Amino acid sequence: MSEMTRAERDLRLDILNSLLTTPHRELGKVASQHSDLLELDPVFYGHLAVWYREHGSVRDHAEIFVGNLLTSELVEHRDAGFVLLQTLPPHQVARVVDYLKRVRGKLPRSARTAVVRYLRTREANDAFFDRAVVRSRKAMKQLYASLHVKPSTRANAILFENAPPEDSLPARLKLLARAENAREQARLIAEHRIPFTIAVGAISELTPSILVALISTMSPMEVINHLGSLRRRGALEHRSVKQLIDSKLEAARSDERVSAYKAKVAAEATGVDGDTAQRLAEVTDEQVKRHGSIRRSTALLVDKSASMEEAVEVGKRLAALISGIAEAELHVYVFDSMARKIEASGSELSDWEHAFRHVKAGGCTSIGSALAALRKNRARVEQVIVVTDEGENTAPYFAIEHGTYRSELGIEPEILIVKIGRHASTVLEDALRQRSIGFETYTFDGDYYSLPNLVPMVSRPSRLDLLMEILETAPPVRADRH
Repeated sequence: MSEMTRAERDLRLDILNSLLTTPHRELGKVASQHSDLLELDPVFYGHLAVWYREHGSVRDHAEIFVGNLLTSELVEHRDAGFVLLQTLPPHQVARVVDYLKRVRGKLPRSARTAVVRYLRTREANDAFFDRAVVRSRKAMKQLYASLHVKPSTRANAILFENAPPEDSLPARLKLLARAENAREQARLIAEHRIPFTIAVGAISELTPSILVALISTMSPMEVINHLGSLRRRGALEHRSVKQLIDSKLEAARSDERVSAYKAKVAAEATGVDGDTAQRLAEVTDEQVKRHGSIRRSTALLVDKSASMEEAVEVGKRLAALISGIAEAELHVYVFDSMARKIEASGSELSDWEHAFRHVKAGGCTSIGSALAALRKNRARVEQVIVVTDEGENTAPYFAIEHGTYRSELGIEPEILIVKIGRHASTVLEDALRQRSIGFETYTFDGDYYSLPNLVPMVSRPSRLDLLMEILETAPPVRADRH
């Protein structure tokens, strides 16, 4: 492949920046960014869509990728979108269809064919179809109705006539609702692996035996998602039930389907404490380590000046994220008008929370003070990550200090600005441009689930290596084309 121009590289990095945001189930807010890259660099967009499926963690972006591929003018894109759509759960397929209609304003025949194939594949396997219906009944009905797809006789009986065959899972749900005792209910749940969210609506009282049956059928991610509901129903108060939950949380540490920060958020939201909270913290610690390894010496500089509470929180979580996968030195500093080093006793999120416990936002802003501290400590780093709103108003200034650092230590680190806050400025960026100092900016405008998206940006030897890795990710090809 020919060498990429700076303009091409910047364009591609712009879309990677946008992937750090979390659109909170409002696909239209980031759709324009996707559309721009699809129009300006369609080849790269196709590779990026497939790469993101493997490495990304924000489902909304994954849905936009599939939708845009399905409506692309390139056959290769439409084929890739066709294949990727088959891997989505029903509710996401329904959201892709809704996105195509509302945002893209079209539903081409190839997209409809992809959805029809999706439905027919599930109809061909009774168990596969039944579980899709039980978990996403509304979405499945929506797919048939909105695209005017004629369901099979069995699918029609289950979804539209409310007359499921006796051997179907929906029929067994009716048996569950009519079961007269907890033992029979537990047997039905265990035998037919009835999902938690469905069973709780059919059962008036969740006894310990029923809870055991339900939790046994749940994935580690489902246990984390429903931990609050389980706690309210007394699941943590029964020894055997809690032991089962603990085993699921242990499995969550290595489960690829578990979001890196979901366990941490679950602990905060549900108010669990003791060993359960510790297990959730361990899940988060292990999950952040799955996102790559960092072999370059790194400095993380965190703005703690006035109104920078969010920067402190993001910095704390980035410190845990990076330290858990760092194979080279990591230097963490917080700064206002002066800088101080933060050291943790370990690499876990809980360790960094403890290390940051006395860090309070306040004071003026000198980003350069942190770089000056690195220089005075003779800390040679290959990349500098600055978490800030860029409101630098006090000397030493970062752009000036950068030149001193480079000349004294003989190294020019790459600079990554993690931009925080809706009212962030461009003061730091403007100062760096004036001195022809290269940098990249990633705007944090979402929740903490999206932070692992930064790992690919800081774990590759360079941004160019990351772009090359994306371009080497081949889009899938429809098997029925050959």
